[in-house]
Amino acid sequence: MINVSDQHAPRSLIVTFYGAYGRSVPGPVPVSELIRLLAAVGVDAPSVRSSVSRLKRRGLLVPARTATGAAGYALSPEARQLLDDGDRRVYATQPPPVDEGWVLAVFSVPEPERQKRHVLRSRLAGLGFGTAAPGVWIAPARLYEETRHSLERLRLDPYVDLFRGDHLGFAPTADAVARWWDLAAIAKEHEAFLDGHARVLHAWEGRQDTPAQEAYRDYLLALDSWRHLPYVDPGLPSALLPADWPGVRSAAVFRALHERLRDAGAVFAGVEQTPGAPAATRQT
Repeated sequence: MINVSDQHAPRSLIVTFYGAYGRSVPGPVPVSELIRLLAAVGVDAPSVRSSVSRLKRRGLLVPARTATGAAGYALSPEARQLLDDGDRRVYATQPPPVDEGWVLAVFSVPEPERQKRHVLRSRLAGLGFGTAAPGVWIAPARLYEETRHSLERLRLDPYVDLFRGDHLGFAPTADAVARWWDLAAIAKEHEAFLDGHARVLHAWEGRQDTPAQEAYRDYLLALDSWRHLPYVDPGLPSALLPADWPGVRSAAVFRALHERLRDAGAVFAGVEQTPGAPAATRQT
């Protein structure tokens, strides 16, 4: 049994499981099956039950009975929207376009509702926005749809205006990007992923077999680590980033683990999937 670190908290692993495999289950996932599948990554039954309860309170999981009458949990419509939005980020295979432009979020919160300022800042930061100026947040333009969904879901849209545009100066865009985002902190996140999972990939590359349970374990842990990164790092064009950006290497490691392990892991999870189809989840 492997130890579950803070990075691989039970609640996070359950969300990751639903993003990777649970969406392919026809109907709710039985509680007994959740316990079996989370045990494979070191989560005990009491932790599964308490984490599921918290996810239910947050409106991400809904209790339901399986066809045989067993207790289980299905994804809420809100959770499915979050997963769909997350797929586009977590499984992006193409480098970001250089000239896609930017989306700006400009917000103003009345003083009697000032507590929502913190919620807005936290949500925009969690979506990968950088700070261009007080009350002005910026991200690559392709994040517009997901940003709109998130703000509407949290009923924060009345306080925000969204704009699309280009950076016209006066500083070079690469210099401005270094002010808008903490690139050193983002690089450390990529390096931490590489420290934890590059060696896992290296071990698999030396093997001819791909046992289902081992593939499931290593894939779920890699996905659980990786799925947060596209929200810390919004996917800036390489021309705007420092040389030898570690995000290039970490993305390559994750894609290789995905291609090697995902479908074999689906066998252990007991689900049928279209080979190579994306299945991921955003940070919740």
